[in-house]
Amino acid sequence: MPHDTSNRFSATTPIYYVNAKPHLGHAYTTIVADAVARWHRLLGEDVHLLTGTDEHGLKIQQAADAEGISPKQFADKIAPLFEQAWQRLDITNDDFIRTTEARHRVGVQKLLQACYDAGDIELDVYRGQYCVACEAYFVEEELVNGNCPIHQRPTTYVEEENYFFRLSRFEQRLLDWYAKHPDAIKPSHRMNEVIGFIKTGLNDFSVSRKSLTWGIPLPWDDKHVAYVWFDALANYITAHGYGSNDEQFSSRWPVDYHFIGKDIIRFHCVYWPAMLMSAGIEPPKGWAVGGWLLVGGEKMSKTTGNVVNPLDLIDEIGVDGFRYYVLAETPYGNDGDFTYEGLTQRYNSDLANNLGNLAARVATVVEKKCGGIGPKPNPSSPLAKIASEAVAATTAAWAEVQPSRALDATWSLIRATNSHLEQNEPWKMEPGAAVDEVMGDALEALRIVTILANPALPNTTQEIWSRIGLTGNVIDLRIPRDVAWGGYPGGTKVVKGDPLFPRR
Repeated sequence: MPHDTSNRFSATTPIYYVNAKPHLGHAYTTIVADAVARWHRLLGEDVHLLTGTDEHGLKIQQAADAEGISPKQFADKIAPLFEQAWQRLDITNDDFIRTTEARHRVGVQKLLQACYDAGDIELDVYRGQYCVACEAYFVEEELVNGNCPIHQRPTTYVEEENYFFRLSRFEQRLLDWYAKHPDAIKPSHRMNEVIGFIKTGLNDFSVSRKSLTWGIPLPWDDKHVAYVWFDALANYITAHGYGSNDEQFSSRWPVDYHFIGKDIIRFHCVYWPAMLMSAGIEPPKGWAVGGWLLVGGEKMSKTTGNVVNPLDLIDEIGVDGFRYYVLAETPYGNDGDFTYEGLTQRYNSDLANNLGNLAARVATVVEKKCGGIGPKPNPSSPLAKIASEAVAATTAAWAEVQPSRALDATWSLIRATNSHLEQNEPWKMEPGAAVDEVMGDALEALRIVTILANPALPNTTQEIWSRIGLTGNVIDLRIPRDVAWGGYPGGTKVVKGDPLFPRR
């Protein structure tokens, strides 16, 4: 019996390769996926967020050999660093898959066998260029001056007997599927890129390596192990129960979004749906493709040595400050350039001067003019319409996977509330009905902002909620019900507390 998935939302991050510790690039995609998942929980949906680590392949074998330990020992050292980093960043993942787990191995072998039984995997000889750094094969015309287009390093000529997935057979099926699902890839210009790539003609790709032992053996020929991309992509279904729990798999698949970086779009939006089609599995509903967070104009990588550790930044600016910068600074889908100056500037302007200042100002005036007790809002306040527009714009932007636009829409209500206070100057008023009305409206606007901003600032919003005298957890509130104007009860104690965002 089919499951009702109308109230479900599932998302995945890429699984991160354990050849390096977590860096800002990893954190970027994970925070975006987490914030979107948090938004969908506020919508009252049954949310599932998956992340994990990719632990097989040549790079891991080489790194382990260099340290004189087994590849599994090497992976066991690095994988927990990702779990710990996500805990520090308040990532609310429901599962963390490691590709060395038994449930993954079983599912990968089932997927391989299904594609093999469909006649789409055949033995052949591979001759061509291979980049170890990105575990990818390239045809000559894809190289840039003889180098890998991603890593700008020389590729290696490889010639070996491999099993191949007949991707070339899937051109029309993929084009037909995308024609029926025109909004599957966000932002839309990434869809054009994928369609263009398919139309140039698809090459079959190797799904096995005979020269490598660190991987999952093919179920019909154990002299070969699964090529890392076939193994890695399968995590999205193995973690949801493919091969191990059919009922769980049918209830969670297809996921709503794979959150990925633009450099892996070919594997995710061309190879992956074709593999699933071959195995008789529905493709995911969508992909949310992010740009790169550049440092000094270059993509972060261990190779270029420009890696920024997100945990260092948390120590400097706080978890919420860091999350906010990542979400607000760069429109999702575009490249962003990370700088400490940009981080500090956005922290001071949006958080210290806008949100932090509003919360402190409201508490100060309520304490001085209202005896520390928050008044009720005015149902016909001029802020009510602005709040309604902010809610609508915020909701629309999250639906389009545009956190920066969503936060800007939420901040429009903060800016309007600060302006409202400046125009009315309640700090100059005598205690009474007039000042109560102004402060009730400001408290109500702050209450709504607290809910809308929660996916970005989970800790600070909960703190503001408590300071304005409200009980319970913000995560238990629901949009749109709880962001309608007029929900602040009044009569509750408001406290100022320490600065939420001390200026940097």
